[in-house]
Amino acid sequence: MSEPLSRRNVLGTGLLAVGSLAGLSQFGRASSPRDTSKEKDNKAIVSRWFTHFWGKTCNLDVVDELAAPDMLLQYSLHAPRRGREDIKAFMTGFRKSFPNLHFWGSADLIAEGDYVVGRWEGGGTHTGPAFSDFVVGSLPAATGRFMHFTGTTVLRLKDGKIVEEVGLDNGVIALEQLGLIRAV
Repeated sequence: MSEPLSRRNVLGTGLLAVGSLAGLSQFGRASSPRDTSKEKDNKAIVSRWFTHFWGKTCNLDVVDELAAPDMLLQYSLHAPRRGREDIKAFMTGFRKSFPNLHFWGSADLIAEGDYVVGRWEGGGTHTGPAFSDFVVGSLPAATGRFMHFTGTTVLRLKDGKIVEEVGLDNGVIALEQLGLIRAV
């Protein structure tokens, strides 16, 4: 008999899937413990993306430089974004509402073929305009609420461009911190 789906089961399944992909680098090629040139290049691209897009300051030029024209950006807190202009608009609004928003790596990047996996943490304080981009609820202007959360992101690259960034985060924690949902 299968167990009914709960938030804990769904999150656990997702974490196992990401953990399995992350483990590929360690166990996938016993004959070569070092990254290939392609994997090193992919890790360098993702490192620049994390630093210049998600870091303490955001340089939106990095979107044109490193993202594929139809890149997918998908996290649990927000609706999926597709394409450079949509991604820039998302980040512009996010950073206006959370001026000190930034994320940083919490572990070394892991690469396997076209995929790079990164663990991160970060957050910010909502001191800017109203923000309605969360999948659950909206914030009025300048609530002063702080969010801090962690996650794991899988990025796929093709021909030196990021074609998708899909993250599994503990966004429920952020939504609780922002007062958009309440623990029961």
